[in-house]
Amino acid sequence: MNGMNDAGVVTAPTSARTGSAHPFRRPAATGFLTTLAAMAATTLAAALAQAGGVDFELPEGGEAIPLPGFAVVTGIFSAAGVAIALALLRWSTRPAHRFVWTAASLTVISLIPPLISGADTATTVTLLGLHLLAAAVMIPALARGLSSRSD
Repeated sequence: MNGMNDAGVVTAPTSARTGSAHPFRRPAATGFLTTLAAMAATTLAAALAQAGGVDFELPEGGEAIPLPGFAVVTGIFSAAGVAIALALLRWSTRPAHRFVWTAASLTVISLIPPLISGADTATTVTLLGLHLLAAAVMIPALARGLSSRSD
């Protein structure tokens, strides 16, 4: 109204808000895409192992794990990992560091069920490898995303 350029006044607060308005958007998108990648990787690896003769039969009930089951379980636990990463982003001063330690610990714990399942050696070793494959896809990508957000 008095001839001042109001654009500078409006621009500064808007650009300041843009950087912090959605701090979870990029890590959540990274987590979603990485979850899809982990699901594809574990399912493909399981299919290759099955083609190589691994039956994925568990002694209790004698049922074999179906290939879509690998995608579903990987998706569920990967989504849980993304939720942990986002929670640490919100409440930790060092989210990437805490995430790596938490995820690595949970990965070690996830190796216990295949070891005590009573499945044959090929199935046990393949299941262990699939757990480690999912972790190898998820943990570095999410940690990088948390590192870039916390710097």
